[in-house]
Amino acid sequence: MRQENIAYLVAWSLLFAAPLLSLYVRTIGDTDVSFNWTEVIFVWKKFAVFLLLFLVHNFLLAPLLVYRQRRFAYFSLLVLLIGVFAICQCSSRPEMPSGPPQLEMTGRNFPAPPDRPENLDKSSRRPGELPSKRLNGHLPRHPNGQPPKRPNDFRPVDAPPPIVGERDILSVVMLLLMFGANLGVKGWFRSLDDRRRLAELEKQNLEQQLEYLRYQINPHFFMNTLNNIHALVDIDPAKAQETIVELSKMMRFVLYEGDKYGVPLAKEMAFIRTYVKLMQLRYTDNLRITLNLPTELPDRSIPPLLLISFVENAFKHGVSYQHESFIDIRVATEGDNLLFECRNSKAGLQAPTTSHQTPTQGGVGLANVRKRLDLLYGSSYTLRIHDDDGVFSVNLDIPLKQ
Repeated sequence: MRQENIAYLVAWSLLFAAPLLSLYVRTIGDTDVSFNWTEVIFVWKKFAVFLLLFLVHNFLLAPLLVYRQRRFAYFSLLVLLIGVFAICQCSSRPEMPSGPPQLEMTGRNFPAPPDRPENLDKSSRRPGELPSKRLNGHLPRHPNGQPPKRPNDFRPVDAPPPIVGERDILSVVMLLLMFGANLGVKGWFRSLDDRRRLAELEKQNLEQQLEYLRYQINPHFFMNTLNNIHALVDIDPAKAQETIVELSKMMRFVLYEGDKYGVPLAKEMAFIRTYVKLMQLRYTDNLRITLNLPTELPDRSIPPLLLISFVENAFKHGVSYQHESFIDIRVATEGDNLLFECRNSKAGLQAPTTSHQTPTQGGVGLANVRKRLDLLYGSSYTLRIHDDDGVFSVNLDIPLKQ
């Protein structure tokens, strides 16, 4: 609304400044022309009428159609307004002066006919030619007997004007064009507001969905971590204390970085490294863990707690206490993309609804990750999940943000 009013103010300011600029240019180009405020005020009076009608249409009539969709009320009032304007326009002509009608040239710029016969055609006769004479109050005929055509070149100046003149029609047309332009501008600004509100609603919906997914991921993650600490308290209290310190670092990351849209890539890698270190304290040598994280990372950001879900899923479903198991985690950067790979062994037969299944078949953790990826990246990411007989693998390719 504010931008729309500013646009109207600028347009009308330029329109009212046009007579001043035109007269100023004329005075510069012609020294005989002086700056006359009478002409400017005369034009301003005409513009003021249109400005008043524009204000009535913009603030009273146009909102009925653009915002309330009351078409009948709008067009009824519009016809009434144009009718009143047309009546006032036609009735504002100057009155006819009293006295006999005068003659005015309609085609050529000839002087008025003389009153005396001896002065008739005085300016046009040849030297030595006798002046023509009136006959019975009529102009003389030509030698061929035909009356002269000059009387047809005159018409009464004070004849009554027609009911609707050319200026009246042009004024109504200009008024209609002004109202149409007002509706177009108002509709355009309303469409901008609608698109802006729609974008804000979509953003709010996106943030709410992402917040919901984070609330689902975070309790699930802490539940598994607390279970690990509980197990370490009975196995090795010293390691349990060390684990609590590491957990405090992870909680600090979750509390202060987990609600952000993006965190530095180095912090996310440090979080994964701490998590893997914490999990290694619990398991025996039967678990082989390979963690390959890049030492030099670009100054890019990544959504927080995005990769940890895959790592957590590998520890939860890929470790067996009776058989040798493995977990391979690899992260690499390639241009503006991040390549993540996580492979783990399968700890025996799993139930049909484990998180190792594809997100469309089951698994709350991986399903939430896929939803989060869809909201964040749309179709610009690649996620491949393979569930073979003895190996479960995840390959993720996402673009990095500045």
